[in-house]
Amino acid sequence: MLVVGSYVSPYARKVVVALTLKGVAHEVDPITPFYGSDEFSRISPLRRIPVLIDGDLVLNDSTVICEYIEETWPEPPLMPRSPRDRARARWLEEYADSRLGDLIIWRFFFALSVAPRVFKRDADPAAIARVRDVELPEVMDWIEAQAPAEGFLFGHICTADITYGAFFRNAALVGWTIDPDRWPRAAAWIARVWAVPAFATTIAYEQAIVSTRNDERRAALEAAGARLSEHSYGERSPRASIMLEQAR
Repeated sequence: MLVVGSYVSPYARKVVVALTLKGVAHEVDPITPFYGSDEFSRISPLRRIPVLIDGDLVLNDSTVICEYIEETWPEPPLMPRSPRDRARARWLEEYADSRLGDLIIWRFFFALSVAPRVFKRDADPAAIARVRDVELPEVMDWIEAQAPAEGFLFGHICTADITYGAFFRNAALVGWTIDPDRWPRAAAWIARVWAVPAFATTIAYEQAIVSTRNDERRAALEAAGARLSEHSYGERSPRASIMLEQAR
């Protein structure tokens, strides 16, 4: 079982945490999509991560992958039991993947972290301020109303909880965290998600990535306990992709 995608990606992290919670042995090729090779393009035609490779099965899209994991290894469950709750869980996950993906990943994390370092492109201060001061607070007001007062969204840790926890890790990496005075339920909920051992392990891997140079990251990840694949779908030089056009 191989997951292609960096631990810093919220979409790849969602899959890694799901596999870990299920107790499914896996390895990770921790590449970012901008450094994907031609071989990566063959397994990910949109040049996006994560990709799950299970024998001769190749799957793209984190939601599709997590549904495959849930159906193949049903215990412990990462979806609620009732059809109503399962439908709501899918909607909450989709909201995060779409809206938080746009705000936190493309217009905040990418603009402040990836674009300057990888593509030598500076962030627009006005655009950053709008996300930070207007759009993210509007989203947080909605999330605060959905957040559970205790525990998790559906009583036990589910893919929807993991999804929100993953996006807010990327926000934290560029200096934005949930204000517990303004959004107390959401702040406490996300803290509980981050404390789940399967999720907390990925934070150690995340820190190994962000605190080291490219040529030192593999050793740092292995020292942190990550199981990495011997073969990589990455290459040394970044290239443009559909994903990069989305961020313009």
